Amino acid sequence: MTTTIRNPLLDIRRIYLEPAAAELPRGQEILARFPDAERVEVESHNRIPELYGDEANVARWVRIKTEALVLGVKKSLTARPNGRSADFIAPSTANGCAMACAYCYVPRRKGYSNPITVFANIEKILGYIERHAGRQGTKPEPNQVDPQAWVYDIGENSDCSLDATVSDNVRDLVDLFARLPNAKASFATKYVNRDLLDWNPRGGTRVRFSLMPVADSKLLDIRTSPIAARIEAINDFVAAGYEVHVNFSPVVVRDGWLEDWAELLAHLDSALNEESRRQLAAEVIFLTHNDRLHQVNLGWHPKAEEVLWRPELQQAKRSETGGWNVRYRNGHKGRYVTALTDLIETRLPYCRIRYAF
Repeated sequence: MTTTIRNPLLDIRRIYLEPAAAELPRGQEILARFPDAERVEVESHNRIPELYGDEANVARWVRIKTEALVLGVKKSLTARPNGRSADFIAPSTANGCAMACAYCYVPRRKGYSNPITVFANIEKILGYIERHAGRQGTKPEPNQVDPQAWVYDIGENSDCSLDATVSDNVRDLVDLFARLPNAKASFATKYVNRDLLDWNPRGGTRVRFSLMPVADSKLLDIRTSPIAARIEAINDFVAAGYEVHVNFSPVVVRDGWLEDWAELLAHLDSALNEESRRQLAAEVIFLTHNDRLHQVNLGWHPKAEEVLWRPELQQAKRSETGGWNVRYRNGHKGRYVTALTDLIETRLPYCRIRYAF
């Protein structure tokens, strides 16, 4: 099975590969999709000096995302408890992205570029997830994640809609959750991939379209599908058998922010049919930024930092990696959250807010 490649964001010219990945069937399939790409063997997918940790790459940020692909083997298979977007974070089948959202947290961990890395040992990952879901049994009681199913986030560090243009890993995951009786996949996306409409998820996959006001998206959501296209896709994905939620994320506080959110909500309300409205729910996530990502952005997209880096509105907290994360100040943030959630409840009374922070 080979997915049609229709992705203007990618022009793969160099594939960094672990030899073990190239020996696996999925690795061979991926290499066959990009036959003209230069192949560079590496010892480890996450230790490639010319990609990660080199400050000079700031100037080549988008080019690296467009032209480089990393092919590796996922070594550690764990399902981490979550409790917000999902019950568990599934072991990833990819990380990195060809898109270049100015607020993305993945570059903080990987350095100055984060092209797509695909893991070729998909069979082991699928087997692990199926066994893990089997051990959970029936969900004992509803929670805000889902009333019945154990939900696994399959795209914590990547965008699955985009990953599906590179390999069949995402389709394999959707097929798996279509047949698991007690579990559901979930992923957030900013990329409309209509090839997914030809799959058969049977209600076993939740797609969360990330939305924000158009003005914010044009400034911050670099190389993503337009907001209008994401909203337009919702009814089609519901009709195709997906559960579809929305992520109002990240919420950026700036002059006129609430008025622009009101306009976005009006657009969403006018686009949804009754079937989509009945199953809709939302996550509301306010911006968290980082001092290291701030420095990266100053090198390639400084205009974004005019709204992302607002010391007069934000407070800092030491991150697990030793840097500083910044969030809107205590007290002020509570008022922002209340203002937006009240607006959502007024404009979209049928939309359940799963959580907001």
